[in-house]
Parts: sequence; C-alpha cells; structure tokens
Amino acid sequence: MYDTDARRTYRILICDLVGLRPGPDGRPDCSEVRRHVEQAGCTFHDGDGIVAADIGGGGIHFVYRPDLNTAEDLVAEAGDGLYDAVIAAATVVPADTVFPEGGVRIGAGTGNMHSRSWGGGSGAGGAAPLMNTPGINSRATAQMVMKAILRFLPDLPFDLLHECSVSGRFDTGRDLKDFPTGKLEGKRIAVLGYGNIGREVARLADAFRMRPVIYARERHRRWIEAEGFRYAATPVEASAGADIVSVHLGLGAADATTGRFANAGLVGDAIFDAVSPGATLVNFDRGELVDAAALDTAMGDGRIRFAAIDADIFRDAATGAVSGPLAPYLPLVERHAGRLLVLPHAVADTDHPSRVAGAKQAVDQILEAIRFRRVGNLKGDLPDGYTAVPGRAIHGIGGVSAGTLAGVAEDADVVKQFADMAGRLHDFWTRLAAAADAEERQALCAAMGDGVMLDVNRQAALIGALGLHGPFTGKPRD
Repeated sequence: MYDTDARRTYRILICDLVGLRPGPDGRPDCSEVRRHVEQAGCTFHDGDGIVAADIGGGGIHFVYRPDLNTAEDLVAEAGDGLYDAVIAAATVVPADTVFPEGGVRIGAGTGNMHSRSWGGGSGAGGAAPLMNTPGINSRATAQMVMKAILRFLPDLPFDLLHECSVSGRFDTGRDLKDFPTGKLEGKRIAVLGYGNIGREVARLADAFRMRPVIYARERHRRWIEAEGFRYAATPVEASAGADIVSVHLGLGAADATTGRFANAGLVGDAIFDAVSPGATLVNFDRGELVDAAALDTAMGDGRIRFAAIDADIFRDAATGAVSGPLAPYLPLVERHAGRLLVLPHAVADTDHPSRVAGAKQAVDQILEAIRFRRVGNLKGDLPDGYTAVPGRAIHGIGGVSAGTLAGVAEDADVVKQFADMAGRLHDFWTRLAAAADAEERQALCAAMGDGVMLDVNRQAALIGALGLHGPFTGKPRD
C-alpha cells in the first residue's frame, strides 16, 4: 500500500450512472458495481442525501452521486478537495473541482474531464493522473454509427411502405417502380480516425462490402493496409469521393491561450467540397469537430444530403436555456427537416453492459492508483510519484499485445491447429509458385482447392475467436 496509515479516509466521487437497466425499485441498477467495490474491500455509499464530509473512520469509500450533473453542483460538492478522486462518464467535470488522487472517464475520450487537478481534458501538466477506459463502448458506438447510416441508406421509406401495404394502397406490380433504391455494397466510407471506435466502424462497413478509406497518423498506415483498408494521409484525401463520412478523431489538445481544441471545426468546407455530392455525415464523436455553419451551407446546397450528430446538450434547470456542443445544430433541424438527426451524446452511453464494465474497470484503475501509485490507460502526462503500467484491453478491441500472443501459446491444441494449417497452406502456395505453366496451376488448384479453402476459413475463424486482428502493441497483457 502507498499509504499504510489505516486511519486515512479516501473519498471517491462517482458522478454518473454506473448501471442503466432498471432495478427492482425502478431506478437504474448500480448493484453490480456496488458488489465489485465491496469485493475490493471498499465501501459503496448510494444516495443523494449523503454528506461526504461525514464519512470517516479510514478506508476507501465510493460515494455514488449521479444527481450531481451541473457545473455548479459539482463545484459546490468537490471544489475544495473533499474528494480524493472522481469517476465520470458523460458528466462534465469542471476545472474548478479538485481531485488530488486522480480521475477516470468511463469511455475513450476525456474531453469532459476539465479538473485542474490533472490539467484539463488533455491530462497535461497536472499533479494527479487522468485515465480512461478505452474500448469499453467501442462496439456499441460503432453499431450506432451503422444504425444511423442504415436510417438514411439505402433510402427506402419502410414506414410509408408499411402504411401503404396495411391500408391496401399498394400494388407491387404497379407501384414498386416508384421506390428505387441502392445498396451499401460498393459505397465509399471515409473513417476519420483509427482509434478503437473508428477501427470497429471500418470493420462493420467492410462486412457490408463497403469500401473504407481511413485517415490516421502515418504510423498507423501499415496496420490499416494490413487489414485490407485504404489509407489516406489527410481527412480531405480520405473524404474525396466518399458517400459517407464518419468522424472519430477526438478534440485534440486545447490551446493554452485560446482554449480552442486542435481539431475543433476540422470537418468543414474542405471536406464537404471533397465528398461525393449528396453524401452522408455521421459525427458520433465530439460535436465541436464539425463546423456547424459549414454543415448548414453544405446541406442547403446538396453536398451533404443527410447528417447525424451526437453531442452533449445541457439545460439550465432554472431558466430552461440550452447549451453545449449540440446547441449550434438545433437551428439547423427545421431548415433540413427529415435529413438532420441530432442526439444528446447518447450512443456511447446507453448500453448497460458497457457502462457496468467500464465502471468496474474505472474502480480498479482508481484503486491501483491510490494503493500502489500505478496508472493504467493514462491520458496526458504521468505525474511525479506514479508508474505507468499497461492498460487493460477488451477482447478483440484495439491492438494485440505480446501477452495476448503468449496466452494463445498456452493452449497446445490451438498452437498445433495454427501450425498444421500454416504448413498445409505453405505447401500449396510454394507448389503453386513453382508450377511451370497455367495448366499445372489449374490442376493444383482443382486438386488442393477444397482443403486450402477449408484451412483459410478455419484460420480466419480462429483468428477472430482469439481476437488476433489489428496492430501489434508490443505491450504485455494485464
């Protein structure tokens, strides 16, 4: 233990829901996380009537206050260092809050974690560590991206056709010609960003036989191309001729003088000029990434036909005033009725299993930071006195570590399967390369093709089951 004084009391604020499915009392069920906290030898306090200052007697206490969802409430509760650490999901943690032992954001981004204790959302320059739980909601978010795409494309009006059929106003022979549609196969999708979510979107798009083009930093290029995707060096290059643009870049660092994020407004006229006319935009990352005024113009002149935006929105309880990154898009909804979908930053935060898994991981990371001064999934700078350790990974999400490969090696049967398949495939391709002419190659393929394709498909299935897709991270597994 870092602090061997058993009389020391730690208070950790949880200011977001850690369960979304209704429990027996009708409230969002936090029982799974409560059990996890208690199994770790800590105390879980549930209820908005808790007076954190009264909690003492030593030990680590998790104070569950999802009702604290305004900046004023959070500053009043946690502006003086009463809490040692915080766990949040969608709630904005204001700069004027103090958490000397660190914070964890449930999810990938940390743009809402503004506390000065770790230097703001980038985690740069603070005295406490900032962490996240990457990969937890990657698949849920990627699936919602596909749901948005399928809402618009192919453009077949299911509701209208249903109503016409039910009311007896449709004849397949005569009327079907009035509803021409297309398919997703062959459409080009620009995926801006190769993080966990962007990569999952590309893989889902590929399953629909779309053509993903991925913008990312140059160091990702060989892995992007190894997965069969096309690489683009700039967002505009990726968007050239795209039928769909999906944004997964993150806000980037904030300018120390202006506070403006590096990627704010990056998706604007240059990208809208590059896409195929009538393209679809999906931004389920941060609302500020898109230039809302440029989007308004692009939807008006036809460069963008459909758009879906998922961003934070806040309502002042006293005045009803609306604010947040979604606010600039609201005036556009009426002008582009039926073509612009706005959501309250919900797609990554509404899946119960993902939220529970993320909350459990956040608990573990906070405890490791407090007890052992070890920080996993660090965002930004590592403060003095801490040691960075490999972050936890979700099976099949993100890269493949040396530890993952070593884990496969522990199963002798799996290793033998890979070795046998590799041997047979090596024999086939070697013989095919040495064949004298087309006739000999044809004969080899006819004789060995059945076994070759069985091995190819079995190998692909085994690779998928073991989560061996993606870049090699070189980091040992937890």
